[in-house]
Amino acid sequence: MSARAMIPASWPERCAAGLLAMRPPVGSAPVHLIDAAMGWIRPLMDRAALLGLDLTVLHAALRDRCAAPSAGVWRGEAERVPGFVLNLPQFIDADGGFDQERFGAVAEAAVIALALIAPEAPDVAVGVADLALFLAQLDLDYGSEAARERACAVAALLAAHADWASARLAALGLRRHRRVLGILPAGAVECLLGVETIGIAAPMSALDDEGHLARWAQARLAARGQSAAVALARSLAGHDPFGVADAAAVRAMVEALTPYFGAMPDLPVWQGMAVPRGGEARRAALPARRAGYTQKVSIGGHKFLLRTGEYPDGRLGEVFIALPKESAAVRGFADSFAIALSVGLQHDVPLAAYLDALADSSFGAAGVVEGDPAISHAASPVDYVCKHLGANYLGRQESADPMEAVEAEAPLLPLDLPEDRPPVEPARPRRVRAHLKLVS
Repeated sequence: MSARAMIPASWPERCAAGLLAMRPPVGSAPVHLIDAAMGWIRPLMDRAALLGLDLTVLHAALRDRCAAPSAGVWRGEAERVPGFVLNLPQFIDADGGFDQERFGAVAEAAVIALALIAPEAPDVAVGVADLALFLAQLDLDYGSEAARERACAVAALLAAHADWASARLAALGLRRHRRVLGILPAGAVECLLGVETIGIAAPMSALDDEGHLARWAQARLAARGQSAAVALARSLAGHDPFGVADAAAVRAMVEALTPYFGAMPDLPVWQGMAVPRGGEARRAALPARRAGYTQKVSIGGHKFLLRTGEYPDGRLGEVFIALPKESAAVRGFADSFAIALSVGLQHDVPLAAYLDALADSSFGAAGVVEGDPAISHAASPVDYVCKHLGANYLGRQESADPMEAVEAEAPLLPLDLPEDRPPVEPARPRRVRAHLKLVS
């Protein structure tokens, strides 16, 4: 018998899949949202009450699909980084404005909840979801400067309330987490909330997986007071009535929000960008949800951000580079280099061929590398990328710095002793609604 879930009648049916993923059913009995939620809310409320804290806002937040914690909280399991997701479109009020007061209250409750649930975790991740739909509801193009300013304002508001909640916890003698804000890779919680786009991901198509207008596209038309017929006419005339984002828009949004969210998953920047070419190698598309990691370093004092995307078998298939403090020309070069490298990898060009051709490229920024224990110096950002990818995907070790080699060969002065240096570790890569429906 297939698994079943009991969810509020007003919720989309896909939310049932998220509930089942986080609370697997026992036998043939359906999973009831109220029971599953009270499993983590009740003990949390009891602990909060002992400290004089009120977390009743979490009931309404879950009821209205405004926010929910990560799967480990629902299951009562420890997580390396427990999380809480705030569903941005659900904070748009009846007048079409952003309900800042409610958003702030839920954000503070989320921080306090994670502190009580996982007091020993050094980091937690209170993040947001469905930024694309949120911006569409406000009639903002994802790729516009106004959209980035609004996104940063929301992130700053989230950070302010998170800091306030952390200060309250510290006043009560509780441990403050090292990092509070973050966007984790997609999980069942986004499915439970009915999220359309994960985190701060861009709307890459006006159509959903079933070929219908995506919810964000419908919201954009509604915000503009336009009908689907008008949108179709504009599309046939060569215009974009929705504001579909491109790779440059995604990069700009990532750069704008990285200072607020230290932890962010790889975004599907390259999805749908390849153009078929007759007679040439076909592109091996990456999955929509992919593995990878983010590496932050400083090269000669210049901040540098490298992200990777991997195929299910662990092969590198995508590289994203951000130089947030550099000029537009330098950032454009970095984007072009990352695109060229990614497209080649997705068309079966060996990574070693790129590294052999581009390693030791010398230009600024250059110098000592801080933040990556596997790489000590780089002659340029391109040289760093080659050394880093070679170390993490091909097992290559960094060649010795020529200056270090000269110093090592010089004779020691009398009574001088060689320094004992520690070995360098290799880099590793109010109430829930009573009206429910049964979904199988």
